[in-house]
Amino acid sequence: MNSQTLQHVARSAWHRGEPMPASWTTTIGRVAFINCDPLFTGLDPSWSILAAPPSWLTGHVLRRDCIIAPIPAADFAEHHEALMLVPDIGIGSAGEVGSVLLFGDQSLETMKRIAVPTDSASSVALLRWLIHERGLEVDFVRMGPDLDAMLAVADGALIIGDRALDGARHRPESVRLDLGQAWSERLGLPMVFGVFVARRDANLDDVKAAHAALVERLAAFEAGGDARAAVLERAHAHTGLAHERLDRYFGEVFNRLGEEDRDGLHAFLSHVCAMAEPPTWAWSSPVVKEVAS
Repeated sequence: MNSQTLQHVARSAWHRGEPMPASWTTTIGRVAFINCDPLFTGLDPSWSILAAPPSWLTGHVLRRDCIIAPIPAADFAEHHEALMLVPDIGIGSAGEVGSVLLFGDQSLETMKRIAVPTDSASSVALLRWLIHERGLEVDFVRMGPDLDAMLAVADGALIIGDRALDGARHRPESVRLDLGQAWSERLGLPMVFGVFVARRDANLDDVKAAHAALVERLAAFEAGGDARAAVLERAHAHTGLAHERLDRYFGEVFNRLGEEDRDGLHAFLSHVCAMAEPPTWAWSSPVVKEVAS
């Protein structure tokens, strides 16, 4: 059964109120944080969604649990021989990201031990690189992403996603470093933390169908109106953050990748991940980051 037939069967079943057929080609992985909400809020229900922590999604793609998913850019570097990048979409920032933060009760320069989360790869790799670039010596301990527990055993704690937003709300005085801002100040480029990928042997029509569904929702969000309001409301219900903070956050983090963002990604893969060869893209698709409302 080809991808068009699968999509038709899925939509028909949904309209009849029947369970939809399970298939990895009609399943899209997503990070279980609000930073992907502009891509997924209002998505056609014929698509199944597999939500997981960032690093877990890498395994889901490799095992054919989903056709595409956003994974840590550092994980792509590790598995680039088996994966290809899907253009246009990802998780990036051009300066402050707001949700990849180093917490602590002392400056980074005086930290001797930093706890890093087990559910991330790009942020951990980036922090290690930034510390090396500053000529600092730090011991790292990997543990579950619990801010209080991490700071109980270390001088600093790296937290990502919704937990970082929550930590900054309750302990703003403890934020020592925004990693997106630190990267941009160092290289003058955007930072791409998450990249959408597919297996290299995946059917390109299936990959393009999933890509088109996500880009459609992103364009609606960028145009404002009800789509943007729905994203903000969902994020508010999930995090309890004020609408004003969320509105600002969805300017700090973005999901549409343009040429400069791809330059930033290539720099990360080269400088931080020591990936020598250029990455393989599923297809070439130059885009403009901002969509006029």
